[in-house]
Amino acid sequence: MKTAICKLVSEAPYVQNRQHHTPKKSKEQPDAYEERTWRERIHATEKGEVYITPFTFMATVQRSAQKLSIQIPGKGKQTYTKHFDSGILVPEPVMLGIKKDDVRGQWLDVPSQGIRGGGTRVPKCFPFIDEWKCTVKFIILDDMITEDVFREVLSYAGIGVGFGAFRPDNRGITGRFRVESIKWTEN
Repeated sequence: MKTAICKLVSEAPYVQNRQHHTPKKSKEQPDAYEERTWRERIHATEKGEVYITPFTFMATVQRSAQKLSIQIPGKGKQTYTKHFDSGILVPEPVMLGIKKDDVRGQWLDVPSQGIRGGGTRVPKCFPFIDEWKCTVKFIILDDMITEDVFREVLSYAGIGVGFGAFRPDNRGITGRFRVESIKWTEN
């Protein structure tokens, strides 16, 4: 088992879009509901601290490994993809040092059904975190994953995959980051 302590820095805003089920008030219009509840899309603790879920980082790195399809030397056409799918873990949420109330909202016209190319568009307000930096602890459970391969996959994750709404993996431009440093430890 290995540990990678990774310092990441934003290259673009991070847009959260957590699903919520806040009930509408009686006779509340859609715009009024959106205005009242858009901050519920933010992942935050009960004290209002904004965080990124462990799954977000794991899914981003796993998708990056899938897209890169780096072949394992000496293993024919076998790639590292399955090793990243089951061999990495982010054990806890990553706090951003930002308060929920300080996050800015950005109004966008998006498809009403949430499906690209839908005919009807509606205004929605999304939480935009303009600048962020964080330290993420990855536990590498699979010994096939080397420091160099992990670094390549994480670096590409920041450029070509990203995370959050409107990320590069979904034809967007937000959620991009760069790897400032990786401290690799073999346990």
